[in-house]
Amino acid sequence: MNFSGFQKLTLLDYPGHVACTLFTKGCNFRCPFCHNALLVTEQQEGETYSDETVLSYLKKRVGILDGVCITGGEPLLQKELPDFIRKVKELGFLVKLDTNGSFPDRLKALACEGLIDYVAMDVKNSMERYGETVDLQNFSTEAVEESIDFLLEGNVPYEFRTTVVAEFHTPQDIVAIAKRIQGAEKYFLQNFVDSGCLIGENLHSVGENVMKEMQNAALEHLSAVSLRGL
Repeated sequence: MNFSGFQKLTLLDYPGHVACTLFTKGCNFRCPFCHNALLVTEQQEGETYSDETVLSYLKKRVGILDGVCITGGEPLLQKELPDFIRKVKELGFLVKLDTNGSFPDRLKALACEGLIDYVAMDVKNSMERYGETVDLQNFSTEAVEESIDFLLEGNVPYEFRTTVVAEFHTPQDIVAIAKRIQGAEKYFLQNFVDSGCLIGENLHSVGENVMKEMQNAALEHLSAVSLRGL
């Protein structure tokens, strides 16, 4: 398989670990605030990285890097992903997966085979506002909720996270999310940052006071809510 981006060193993407980050192309959502718009719309041109190139790099970094982060786009769209992760695991690396949760069967298969060590799942909004937020009419949250429930069972270490956008999120929406993921050990609110390459237009972050208000509201239903991007 080919990757559309390859960050060879990150101290941020995999909490507590030194890792590299791989970016897959394509996504089934069209969130207007996505900061990787060219990966989502599959219009990105330029250098790609084959799995052979990545694995060759990793072989030289055994004992130096702890893990590999796989993000996108939506990585679970890639049918070759399980085979690639098996090769990564054979080298002894941890694997963190970023996902939008819309492919619960594929997520479960990776977890049950022991191929992923950490999952970061984006919960885009309250279930009632999901279609609006991912820009898909008549969107059913059934698959997303199945992934939420699977992670809540503790089958693999995980975090839930929501990117907060002024045009899409209110404190009431965050409360609704917190209630839906009640029992989660980690929930992160990430303030929107305009990357300059978005699907939508005229989108804004919220102020620090609003972020803290949302955090406090979520803490009424969850034991740990942290803020990012302030």
